[in-house]
Amino acid sequence: MRATYESTLTPSPTPCYALHVSTRAQPGVRLLLYKTLSAAVYGIDASIIEVEVDVSGIKTNEDHFHTVGLPDAAVRESRDRVRSALKNCGYDIPPTHITINLAPADIKKEGSGFDLPMALGILGAYGGLKPKAIDDCLFVGELSLDGGIRGIRGTLPIAIEARGRKIRRMVVPQINAREAAMVGGVDVYPVNSLVDVIAFLNTNSDRAPLKLEPDTLLRDAQKFTVDFKDVRGQRTAKRAIEVACAGGHNILMIGPPGSGKTMLAKRMPTIMPPLTFEEALETTKIHSVAGVLDHGAGLVGVRPFRAPHHTISDAGLIGGGAVPRPGEVSLAHNGMLFLDELPEFPRSVLEVMRQPLEDGTVCIARAAMSLTFPARFMLAAAMNPCPCGFHNDRSRECRCTPPLIQRYISKISGPLLDRIDIHIDVPAVNYKEMRSGVEPESSEQIRDRVICARHIQQQRFVKDGIFNNAQMAPRQMRVYCELSPECENLLERAMSQQGLSARAHDRILKVARTIADLEAVPNLETKHIAEAIQYRTLDRTYWA
Repeated sequence: MRATYESTLTPSPTPCYALHVSTRAQPGVRLLLYKTLSAAVYGIDASIIEVEVDVSGIKTNEDHFHTVGLPDAAVRESRDRVRSALKNCGYDIPPTHITINLAPADIKKEGSGFDLPMALGILGAYGGLKPKAIDDCLFVGELSLDGGIRGIRGTLPIAIEARGRKIRRMVVPQINAREAAMVGGVDVYPVNSLVDVIAFLNTNSDRAPLKLEPDTLLRDAQKFTVDFKDVRGQRTAKRAIEVACAGGHNILMIGPPGSGKTMLAKRMPTIMPPLTFEEALETTKIHSVAGVLDHGAGLVGVRPFRAPHHTISDAGLIGGGAVPRPGEVSLAHNGMLFLDELPEFPRSVLEVMRQPLEDGTVCIARAAMSLTFPARFMLAAAMNPCPCGFHNDRSRECRCTPPLIQRYISKISGPLLDRIDIHIDVPAVNYKEMRSGVEPESSEQIRDRVICARHIQQQRFVKDGIFNNAQMAPRQMRVYCELSPECENLLERAMSQQGLSARAHDRILKVARTIADLEAVPNLETKHIAEAIQYRTLDRTYWA
């Protein structure tokens, strides 16, 4: 025999509602189980979670509130948030047995986003909601003690999963609504409080969902506060950066303090091709899961620029944690990762970048799960030529000894240097260049050439599943980087004289292919090979 509840909602002086409950045994009747839908995020993808709430018909002197289904500490603590939020919204829940199951039960649940569906499940089990079933609506949100709804991480991947599971509606915190609305096929309803959600469900109102124009938002987001016309001089460095952005090549800038390396790096995103909507959506997923998304924008509209400090750990760079979260290399996905003062980074931190630089992904394995994060980024790094920073500087004397300089450069391993396509000197700018009346090229002018070169590459690799010259495999290089006898002789001399590795050989060919694309030339010429060889400064100066 099972007891059921008859509930009546009566106004209270606040004004809000008090839930008065009486028990009456009715054999065979099951009105005390209520289900709502929510979601959990794993990596950058989401899984639909069914929140089942069961209320027993036995009043107790103690509060028995149990959550099962592998909840973490934040989920277990939700009992206190949920009960206080219900009470402060005017719903007095008596001390009875409440069991909440998060199904499927064999998946770890973490975070505070289950607060809202739990509270609605309890109200539904007591008869406080008019709908007998709300299986066409997904709920996420953290409850404050006064019944307000706070934002959560990972709303965008949750919306994508809801669309894939053909769930028609989503109720999300107001702060997360814009990112969820970027996904078409799901009606998104932003809410600010638990009372707001209950009114939405009980009144059957024709409340309009939030509608946005993603293409318009993406186009409006293409704005920058910096420009290459701010940089005086450094024509050689600007040319190398243009080549790097045109082909997606990694670049290392070497120069004394104050020569403008950081200034140049911060302006590199302004000449990179605009994000496509698919790239923006993929990038936004990562930023949403990591909790660094600008909720006011709702979408990452420009290519990311991440510049971690050299004290970062390997887990901070690559990602990690008991439940792995994205690191800086994943936050830079489809954008740029800038490492200033490269030799100051711990060697162990730099070495863990070798896999993502080669594969474009990061695989993090834990005992409970193994997750793969995308990490297809362009690496830009800067360093001094020696510990004091003035090696080969004409204006200041360097007091570093050759062995000291060698030890300083050796902090960067050969295999990592091989993965950096372009090494370029950035000398100090002289007075005449700084005060020159000649207006430098703007980012828009450079970006137009970069976009044209990228378009050539996209047409070339349309059947290969890659997007730029830096991603070419040996098979593509044999087809698209054929050399004339003159080019063969030039490259052979460079390889033998500078002791270049096989990987450096491939980098030179890829960079030469990009230089030819900037000129819209189908075949590689000796001038393209010669310029690409000049972009191996460290090989030529320190490793010969």
